[in-house]
Amino acid sequence: MTLHLAQMNIGRMRAPIDSPIMAGFVARLAEINALAEASEGFVWRFQGEGGNATYLRPYDDPLIIFNMSVWTSVEALQRYAYTSAHRELLRARSSWFEKFDGPFQAMWWIPAGHEPTVEEAKKKLAYLRTHGDSQHAFSFARPFPPLLLA
Repeated sequence: MTLHLAQMNIGRMRAPIDSPIMAGFVARLAEINALAEASEGFVWRFQGEGGNATYLRPYDDPLIIFNMSVWTSVEALQRYAYTSAHRELLRARSSWFEKFDGPFQAMWWIPAGHEPTVEEAKKKLAYLRTHGDSQHAFSFARPFPPLLLA
């Protein structure tokens, strides 16, 4: 069975998405999403009719936004996140987002063709926060290789 890497991340915005504080982030969304889709190893990303997921508020805090995608490997996601123009957004993250205590991103292996749900992703992040990196959910700091899923 082929496995793919699911990843989710959240960010707590410094202000509502339509505020001037968030304008620089919003202005780059279409570009960065298109870059992801054109990247080697990209499989799928969660999005709404507007082409992104900024409308979704899966947590009680209305300033937390959510992102999720699927990749062929940890290495493919790392290349996109840290060696493409996406890296510029990571460097500027503190301009738009508050710092979280604990993990704000989780990764896990899924069967190829599976599109993870928002609830599934929230559970993976909660698990990672409680238990740390494991085969069940992990971070870039300690990625786990794909294993056959039972």
